[in-house]
Amino acid sequence: MVREASKPVRRRRHGDHLESALLAAAWDELVDVGYARLTMGSIAKRASTSEAVLYRRWANKDELVLAAIEQYRNANPVAVPDTGGLRSDLIAQLTALSEALAGFFAIAAAAAFSGLLADTGLTPAQVRDKMMGDPLRRVRMIYQRAHDRGEIDVKRIPAAVLEMPFDLVRHDLLMDLKPLKPARIQSIVDDLFLPLVQNASGNRKTGRS
Repeated sequence: MVREASKPVRRRRHGDHLESALLAAAWDELVDVGYARLTMGSIAKRASTSEAVLYRRWANKDELVLAAIEQYRNANPVAVPDTGGLRSDLIAQLTALSEALAGFFAIAAAAAFSGLLADTGLTPAQVRDKMMGDPLRRVRMIYQRAHDRGEIDVKRIPAAVLEMPFDLVRHDLLMDLKPLKPARIQSIVDDLFLPLVQNASGNRKTGRS
């Protein structure tokens, strides 16, 4: 007698594992159909769960989409380089960010322009921060290493100056939705950023040849 093959047992997901799976399903749905066509029902179907499970965690699709964008961004960090110099570190970091985030920005910007911004009731700056996060959270070590090498005095440089290269790359990505050209990145570093930090740091050398 041939025994019928047993069906695989599906384990119930709980807690953080469940929430991560729901957010991953929301991101995949956003990528596949876009914000305008995405619904709580379509996300629930993709996640093999019920809409009630989603609504217990997020009040509406806007909150869920923002959380999904944030999880995807945090789960795919760009490695921070260590080339031995501030200028080369920044060029390498901005290049990597530009190449890695171009597709992400295209999806996030499409969601914002398709109604996410209007539906959340948040200001453009608040939505931007939720989508893009803190540009310096992972790369402060670049400035700290440059400080330790004596290239800059990080304590004397305004936070707005330290954020500027990343703000400009983020701006260009949102405008063009494609990686920045090498000449643009070098101009941000050499023509805009380095003169400011050198002046604030007492004209210390920052690795520009």
